[in-house]
Amino acid sequence: MTTDRTARTGLLLGIGAYISWGILPLYLKLLKGVPALQVLAHRILWSLLLLAVVVLIAKRGAAIRAAARGRTLLLLCASAALIAINWLVYIWSVQHNHVLEASLGYFINPLVNVGLGVALLGERIRRGQAVAVGIAAIGVAVLAISGGGAIGISLALALSFGFYGFVRKIAAIDALGGLTVETLLLAAPALAVLFHASANGTAAFGVDRHLDMLLILAGAVTAAPLLMFAAAARRMRYTTLGLLQYIAPTLQFAQAVLLFGEPLKPVHIVTFALIWTGCALYAFDSVRGSRTPVTAE
Repeated sequence: MTTDRTARTGLLLGIGAYISWGILPLYLKLLKGVPALQVLAHRILWSLLLLAVVVLIAKRGAAIRAAARGRTLLLLCASAALIAINWLVYIWSVQHNHVLEASLGYFINPLVNVGLGVALLGERIRRGQAVAVGIAAIGVAVLAISGGGAIGISLALALSFGFYGFVRKIAAIDALGGLTVETLLLAAPALAVLFHASANGTAAFGVDRHLDMLLILAGAVTAAPLLMFAAAARRMRYTTLGLLQYIAPTLQFAQAVLLFGEPLKPVHIVTFALIWTGCALYAFDSVRGSRTPVTAE
């Protein structure tokens, strides 16, 4: 009973995290008049404040300081840079009506993870997974060759988040500690961006109370789904959690076409059809592989 309840709680947390990421464009559209770098800076600083409160309540400060040293700290410097690039590209893409290409990036990302696992971690993949990656790669190639979309956005998001996940996988620190240290490392550049904007008279914060509240909300919007995801990962099978990741780009795709009026060209349809086919094959093979009993040699 307890195990079932734990798994159910994990499922709800995982769905909540991916839905939050999926509807993020709705929030970012409200900040369309704020330069992307300033939005990023506010995401970092307000997230840091929220995470500091969580760390204090959980009494995790000492453990995080102990973990964030030497090689782990160097890895977190790299992951902080990667997540900052990912956030900045995503914010810019939403503000400039490229949500379609952004959603494509996050559809590609799981398959990028497979490629990184094979190339950098020496992991083996089944034939079905290899076929899935190949089909998705053809989809990316079709869009790149046709020039029918901002493929650079898709690749930048997929690769930055893929390498971010890889670095965090090998860094010896948990999700809360890693995210806290990453935002702490990014705090100084974020403050520099906001001070520079203030000095030039282009700062968005402090002009309108409604906009100020939206920028302050960036902390919860950024940190909450990450914390939900971390909690879900501890409570449910990682295979199941991996399948949930398609919720976010699906919601982003729907918003791009139905709400934001972004043009869906024939080449987009072909590309997404290939990507979706690859993702479906990968998901099917993952589920089948997780149900295959392991036999002793």
